[in-house]
Amino acid sequence: MTLPQLCEQLVQMGQPKFRAKQIYEWLFKRRVQNFADMNNLPLALRNDLQERFFITSFVKLRHQVSQKDGTNKFLYELPDGQMIESVFMRYHHGNSLCISSQVGCKMGCKFCASTLQGLMRNLTPGEMLMQVMQTEREMNDKVNSIVLMGIGEPLDNFENVLQFLKILNSPEALNMSLRHVSLSTCGVVPRIYDLAKENLQLTLSISLHAPNDDIRNQMMPVNRRYPIAELLTACEDYIQQTGRRISFEYALSHGVNDTPQCAHELGKRLSRMLCHVNLIPINPVVERSFLTSERKRIEAFQSILEGYHIPVTVRRTLGTDIDAACGQLRSKAAKEGGQQSR
Repeated sequence: MTLPQLCEQLVQMGQPKFRAKQIYEWLFKRRVQNFADMNNLPLALRNDLQERFFITSFVKLRHQVSQKDGTNKFLYELPDGQMIESVFMRYHHGNSLCISSQVGCKMGCKFCASTLQGLMRNLTPGEMLMQVMQTEREMNDKVNSIVLMGIGEPLDNFENVLQFLKILNSPEALNMSLRHVSLSTCGVVPRIYDLAKENLQLTLSISLHAPNDDIRNQMMPVNRRYPIAELLTACEDYIQQTGRRISFEYALSHGVNDTPQCAHELGKRLSRMLCHVNLIPINPVVERSFLTSERKRIEAFQSILEGYHIPVTVRRTLGTDIDAACGQLRSKAAKEGGQQSR
């Protein structure tokens, strides 16, 4: 709940408004996990809170640490037994956490493990927040930035994601600037327009992965509903309304979308847009047929895009030895029939 929502609830319970800030202090600053520990609240109120509400909690099923780069991947069990993933990554600019927004995904991207079991349900704002707080506890370290790029399509869980962002940004809660948040979408066009109206200072990342409809239709079924031209028009509207640069994610797969022809076509589409292209050496998934591009092909692709005066980076590949691709660890655990190491 946001602080104003909690205030409203407490007033309805006959409590003074200032109790809401006290509760927020216990939840987000002191990180207590039980109402009984909130010892500056009257006992009757603590008992009432325990009856009416719950504090989200997870069980850590697995914690895998990359021997290559130190990336940490967590598999968490939710109260209803569902599983989600969070990935903690260290960079020179600080610690980044990639969080899930749904249990599973219905978007069906052909290179992604998140969609293998379909969509189970949306995550609540509390379950997204708890990924941050639980991982900070596990790592005994602070999360400096958030990437909504784990399991699920954030814009398919729009209202809950907005609520999560409001609480994340609240000075009384986690107090994280939304400039340190990146939200990745496969291209749910109506929600891009809705997000533009919110005028949030986050980074919108578009999982593009192809320069034309023929290739993107093969890789991403969502493109059949929202073709590239329609998607890029929504992106231009987003840039105009927010003044924020868009990041286009482009996962390079050998022989599929990494040719010079693809690079030139992409360059022509994006050359006049306020954007950045993030080239991603695709993380191979056992159940999928896509293979990582060779370094020379990636460098050639980058060089061609730069010729169109487009800022380009190549994402550092992390966690390849710990099932780091979205949904890989959850999928493996599901196959093993829940035989998790706790």
